[in-house]
Amino acid sequence: MQLDATIAAVVTGGASGLGAATARRLASHGVKVALFDLNEAAGEALAREIGGLFCAVDVTNEASVDAGFAKARAAHGQERVLVNCAGTGNAVKTASRDKATGEIKHFPLANFDRIIQINLVGTFRCIAKSAAGMLTLEPLVDGERGAIVNTASVAAVDGQMGQASYSASKAGVAGMTLPIARDLMGEGIRVNTILPGIFDTPLLQGAPDNVKAALAASVPFPKRLGNPAEYAHLAETMITNGYFNGECVRLDGAIRMAPR
Repeated sequence: MQLDATIAAVVTGGASGLGAATARRLASHGVKVALFDLNEAAGEALAREIGGLFCAVDVTNEASVDAGFAKARAAHGQERVLVNCAGTGNAVKTASRDKATGEIKHFPLANFDRIIQINLVGTFRCIAKSAAGMLTLEPLVDGERGAIVNTASVAAVDGQMGQASYSASKAGVAGMTLPIARDLMGEGIRVNTILPGIFDTPLLQGAPDNVKAALAASVPFPKRLGNPAEYAHLAETMITNGYFNGECVRLDGAIRMAPR
């Protein structure tokens, strides 16, 4: 698929981090970009910067997602590109003992469900609704109707201590990539997933410098945190390379996460 002003795109989690970098890269080719996010201030500012559109969307809420797609399509037309970057995480052991009091606790199940709802179900909700819209499009000259890129994590494969919910959600995103690609293969819609390693995103920007330095040093090569622009570059490749389909690709500097 060639990226130009005839193409509309939706980027979830588009107000910051990986999503913002992807939105900027798509817009640099003239693509009409709609940002789905809950951060209105950052989303509106980025939309003004790139000449795009901000839509206040909660991916866990079906009515909110429907309203976001309706707003984006009214402004830009049916999207041919969807990039799913909306997500969150936490770090809580499955069960643990307080060293001071001896009190035993387990992972709050409501928190586990929240991570699954945002990262996994929210991603699938946006895929299903975007793909249904893409089916209304006429195919391009190569028979393609659209391209979808999802965001999992290296934690899907080697999750660390305390990442049970996060790893489960991201493993689900990776695991559904090929089946969805097969569901949509007859309609000319490709589906791929990126598994980022340790990236310099807002989730890390509040960490102390020594913590970030240690994380960077743990990457085999290059010994630094990933740049969101590098994620955006791979997302663009997945969108524009018509033979890229049904794949889950690590983008991590060859890191393999330790237990903690």
